[in-house]
Amino acid sequence: MNFKIKKNYKRTKNKILNTLTRFSISALTVALFFYTAPIFINFADKNFNKREFTNNSKNILNKTLKNGKIFEDDDTFVQRDEMDLLYDILEENNSEINLVRYTTSEINALFKEVKYDLKEVRITKLVKPIDIGLLPNEIKNIANTKKRKEMFIKIILPLIVKENNKIRVDRKRLFTILNKNSNTDIEKKWLEKKYKQYGVRQNDLSTLKIRMDEIPVSLAIAQAAKETGWGTSRFALKGNALFGQWTWSGKGLKPKNAEKGEEHKVMKFHSLQLSVRAYLRNLNTHSSYKNLRRARTELRNRNKILDSIVLSNHLDKYAETGNEYIEVLQQIIMQNNLKDFDEARLLPSSKDLESLI
Repeated sequence: MNFKIKKNYKRTKNKILNTLTRFSISALTVALFFYTAPIFINFADKNFNKREFTNNSKNILNKTLKNGKIFEDDDTFVQRDEMDLLYDILEENNSEINLVRYTTSEINALFKEVKYDLKEVRITKLVKPIDIGLLPNEIKNIANTKKRKEMFIKIILPLIVKENNKIRVDRKRLFTILNKNSNTDIEKKWLEKKYKQYGVRQNDLSTLKIRMDEIPVSLAIAQAAKETGWGTSRFALKGNALFGQWTWSGKGLKPKNAEKGEEHKVMKFHSLQLSVRAYLRNLNTHSSYKNLRRARTELRNRNKILDSIVLSNHLDKYAETGNEYIEVLQQIIMQNNLKDFDEARLLPSSKDLESLI
């Protein structure tokens, strides 16, 4: 009897020990899983998800801005094809909407109706949101130089301010994203779109920050005036080309004085607005204007205004005349007091104004 009791006791004891052993091993396994899982997930995020920059963007921004460092990684990055850089502009360029070409008298009547006066703009810095899609053919017939210049500035000023506004909004959104510790899928898709538009390598936030910036209004007006003869050139009237931008693949107008073997054309646009947008994209992406972007970033880092005279010094590659081209631009800016428009802001559009256009 005692032997049976001892045998049953021993069997029960072994059973309890086996149960405790299995329980301990299971508990240890669970504990190790919960301890190692976060480490593995963090490692995977850093090493396997190459497109992910979440939780690191703020560090990238701080590193970029450290000691006012200015770095644009386009020496090692092959210049993008114009079809890639201007894809959104070229899509709109194929618009089937026929724009109305108003006469100078009709445009003057519109300006008078909405009380659009450049003298007032110089003082208030507020611009009427008038969108004239095409230059009037009669602009070349305006004998009075002052009136012709005034007509030209009134037409393109709102267009330049509007495009700069878009860049300003984008730049503000970029900084918001950079200062967050995590980003949404919508923000990541937006960044991918901007990388493409600005010809920037994926996740190269420092270069995107440098390229996504405004061009002074006075500089844009001066270049448009120089390239079109204040709106009278064939390229401006037939192709809405305000800045003489060349193309090798897009729609364009062949220069009459082009030498044999030269295949480039002056890019043709559906509207003046698209010409302005393409011009800003050109200065913000092409390697020829890297020094302009560097100078602009230096001004930003020192909390200085974007000075058109300072930036124009880096446009020697825009035309074959080089430094002479720069001198002409600076003369146009100073002689016509174009810096008065650098702080101009677009007034909100109203239904009444839209109905007049």
